Amino acid sequence: MTLRHKVLVIDDEPHIRRLLHTALTRGDYAIAEAADGKEALAKLVSENPDVTLLDLGLPDRDGLELVPLIKKQSQTTLIVISAREATEEKVAALDLGADDYLTKPFDTDELLARIRVAMRNRMTKDGGVSSIRAGDVEIDLMMRQVRKGGEEVHLTPKEYSVLAQLAQFPGRVITHKQIMNTVWPRELEHHVEYLRVLVKGLRQKLETEPQHPQIIVNELGVGYRLRPNSD
Repeated sequence: MTLRHKVLVIDDEPHIRRLLHTALTRGDYAIAEAADGKEALAKLVSENPDVTLLDLGLPDRDGLELVPLIKKQSQTTLIVISAREATEEKVAALDLGADDYLTKPFDTDELLARIRVAMRNRMTKDGGVSSIRAGDVEIDLMMRQVRKGGEEVHLTPKEYSVLAQLAQFPGRVITHKQIMNTVWPRELEHHVEYLRVLVKGLRQKLETEPQHPQIIVNELGVGYRLRPNSD
C-alpha cells in the first residue's frame, strides 16, 4: 500500500492554489490549503503535512515571520515560493530554517523535483535513511511503501507513522514519547497503551512470529527500535 505524502499550500492567491493543486495531484500528493498566516498555523497542526509550500506575501503577516514558527511547531519540509527575487530575501528565509526557496513564476515540474530532493535530504539528515530491509520486509520511505515477501502490506496511517519513525533510524532506540508526539501531535496527554496496541498490530502484519518479534524490538520502559538485516 502507498500512503500519499501530504503537502500544505499557504498562498492567498486562489489561482496559484489551483495551479499548485493541479501539479501536486499529478505528483500523487494529498493536499491541504491555507490563505493566510492564521489559517496556516492551524492547518499545520490539524493536517501534519510532510511538505509545506509557503508564499511570503500573505495578507495578515509577512511570510518570513512564519518560517521559524513553522519549523518550531513541525517536522515538515518547508519550501518558500515567492515573487520576491532579492538575494537578501532568499538568504533570510533559508537562514530562518526554510529547506528551499523557489521564485515565482516557476515550472511545476521543477517544483515537484525540488519537493522530492528536499524530502530525500531531510530523510537522510542526521544519519537517517530512505529505505531499509528488515527480515523479509522492505520499507521505502520515499514512496511510502511497505512490502513483506515482495507483497504490499496494508497499514493504517498511524501504523505507517510509527514504522516510518523506526525505519528512518534503523537500530536506534526511539522513545515512547518521541513516537507519540509524532503520531498523536494534538493530544495533550499521551497513553503508552495506545502505542502498544499500534505496535501489536504492526507485528501481526510484519513479523513471522508476532509473539517473538525480530523486526520491531522492545527496549523495556524506553521505546522501540527496528532491527535491520545488518544488525
